[in-house]
Amino acid sequence: MQSSEQNKNAWNSGAYQSWLNRFGTPAEAAEKIKSDPRKRLGIALDHMGDVQGRKIINLMGSNGNKAVALALLGASLTVADFSEENRQYAIELAQAAGVELRYIIADVLQMPEEELDGSYDIVFMEFGILHYFTDLQPLFEVVRRLLQPGGRLILQDFHPISTKLISSRGTTAKIRKHKVDGDYFDTSLVEKEVSYSKFSESAPADEQQQKVYLRNWTLGEIVTSVAATGLVIKVLEELPNLSSDVFDKGIPKTFTIVAER
Repeated sequence: MQSSEQNKNAWNSGAYQSWLNRFGTPAEAAEKIKSDPRKRLGIALDHMGDVQGRKIINLMGSNGNKAVALALLGASLTVADFSEENRQYAIELAQAAGVELRYIIADVLQMPEEELDGSYDIVFMEFGILHYFTDLQPLFEVVRRLLQPGGRLILQDFHPISTKLISSRGTTAKIRKHKVDGDYFDTSLVEKEVSYSKFSESAPADEQQQKVYLRNWTLGEIVTSVAATGLVIKVLEELPNLSSDVFDKGIPKTFTIVAER
């Protein structure tokens, strides 16, 4: 569909330079990850257990930061993403970190058939992923086909309460304000700036190049779509903003789903 092509174009229009601005050169970023790869992965690692020797695919793995951290911990990593600029940064990052990283350039709904062989121990998806899909069922069917029996999906994303219902303004505890001004059940596509644009040094010549179209999902829709493929949900964890014990207190900011084939 047209929105998917627009999203793909946006992710190939300045992402590499934005990652340089955000993380530094791949060599600089690699040194930071190598110093503490577990920290880069956060609570996702708690749900994975020991990843030594595990075969993991990071769907829509972007610039490879999380994949490289997992590879440093001994996992065998593949990333699937449709951005050549993301691939370039990720491969250079892996080389600088001294780890191997397979990177498949593909829309995850059009994965090479040979990848869908049920050989992966873990499918990892994290933050800012689901809103790129206008139908979640095909996505989780791909996940099911990637996983071996007993394999595990680890999905982390932003909580629908924060993305669909509540808007927040202010950067300090005293002036932080929240307002319920959204429609939790709205199904329309929303035009946004691509997420890496905040790290760009200047606006692109064609501002439309960095526009993406997103469909925000309810938690019920997400859980139902996972379960409908036959994956068994083991954990649904809702979390506040972990970067602060004051900001956003009492509001769910992220969620984690752990499901097994």
